[in-house]
Amino acid sequence: MIRVLLVLLTHWQVRGRDNIPDRGSLLVIANHLHLVDPPLLAVSLKRKAVFMAKEELFRSRLTGYFIGSFGAFPVSRGQPNRKAIQQAERVLDEGLALIMFPEATRSPNAQMQNSYRGAALVAFRSGVAILPVGITGTENIKGFTWLLRHRPRITVNIGQPFHLPPDNGPVSRSQMAELTDFMMAKVAELVPAEYRGIYQEKRGVNGAES
Repeated sequence: MIRVLLVLLTHWQVRGRDNIPDRGSLLVIANHLHLVDPPLLAVSLKRKAVFMAKEELFRSRLTGYFIGSFGAFPVSRGQPNRKAIQQAERVLDEGLALIMFPEATRSPNAQMQNSYRGAALVAFRSGVAILPVGITGTENIKGFTWLLRHRPRITVNIGQPFHLPPDNGPVSRSQMAELTDFMMAKVAELVPAEYRGIYQEKRGVNGAES
């Protein structure tokens, strides 16, 4: 149903699909512009994926059922989420693909925002391959008037998988923040400059521009 709606109502394009590993544990990270982003990613990948979603979406029976059908599980923003992290690690242990939006909320201006460290923590502890994805165009889906205008151009740009440095012991909060910036800089490379926001200048693992 999602595929049909995307084809009928938008100009939907997926780039870099060949970069997606066919099998094995995979952490997919992306910028977040609209509520449609999770199902958009789910149908843009060529393999089944599970994703984290903010717990507020599960409070409605309708939206809870809808996103639950995509294999979503809840996470509380801005709070310790040991249970959600453990569930994310279980998904990866089973060799599945896990989608996370490190910004944890939709951008109000389509520009990338400061990201939470949860995705970096999961990636660092699990050592899995990370697949960066840049989404553009979904911010133009607003209200009902967009249906009366030209179909918005939606692009899902999939980058090359990468790994974080190996886990050699405890990592400080500042180091985890650097790893988060490093991961999100990979996403920023996949979107036009006007979408990059605070990640306009790409930062490496040690905080240096790359």
